[in-house]
Amino acid sequence: MTFDFANAIGLVGSGLMVVAYAYSNMAKTLNFTLFNLLNLVGALLLIYSLTVHFNVASMALEIVWAFIALIGLAKALRKGKAS
Repeated sequence: MTFDFANAIGLVGSGLMVVAYAYSNMAKTLNFTLFNLLNLVGALLLIYSLTVHFNVASMALEIVWAFIALIGLAKALRKGKAS
């Protein structure tokens, strides 16, 4: 395996998702906008990486992950505007 741009982008995406997970477990109060944004950007970066180095199981997981994060982000933004 060669380390190329797609792999670097995938690692950044993975890192963002790990940061989101750690944040959700360590924060006293969770900022759902930040949490879902980190997950969404991380998943999108991984999806880009997977378009170069395709793996069907990982692609399916990242698409679902991005979809869930997008729903959570929309919900958090709607809730923020309602306050």
